[in-house]
Amino acid sequence: MKDTIIFDLGGVLIDWNPRYVYRTIFRTEDAVDHFLARVCTNKWNEKQDEGRFFDEATEWLLGHYPEYETEIRSYYGRWTEMLGDAIMDTVGVLEKLKNSGNYRLYALTNWSDESFPVALQRFDFLSWFDDILVSGREKLIKPDPAIYELLVSRNRINKPGAIFIDDNPANVEGARNTGIDAIHFTSPVHLPAQLAEFGILV
Repeated sequence: MKDTIIFDLGGVLIDWNPRYVYRTIFRTEDAVDHFLARVCTNKWNEKQDEGRFFDEATEWLLGHYPEYETEIRSYYGRWTEMLGDAIMDTVGVLEKLKNSGNYRLYALTNWSDESFPVALQRFDFLSWFDDILVSGREKLIKPDPAIYELLVSRNRINKPGAIFIDDNPANVEGARNTGIDAIHFTSPVHLPAQLAEFGILV
């Protein structure tokens, strides 16, 4: 029996995409693709999710790509514009789980500690979780096994009774490698059926 459900946030419950900013800066989607693949990359951003400060990250990147100063400074200067709306169909699933009273609910997110307070203010449903573990605060990042183990030990989670939901296959595999069942989230439409496979009905 599953009694604990752990949610990722970005891409599962909250829409976030740097393209919302860079589509207003560059003229074509190809230019946006080039910039995000070459300059402000996912790998670079993950260092902030792991605890590096925005100012340090920005200055480091400017040292390598000074010709993109305005564009680089826009990444965190306009970060709030990258934060989209709640993914309401998934929030609806979370709400049903919360209202059932049958589950402990947690969030495990790769997110900078500097920007996460913005999400806390914007999205009321984040208060529904029993605990939220933020990678930037802990200086650990998924899929490092240590971050899953920290959530488990901090909240005395019984691994066989837990299920983890994430849109990143590597993070899903990371959970499974630590003994936690996991769901690869692809759409809120599919999530109820995926949960039902583990006996969780919403």
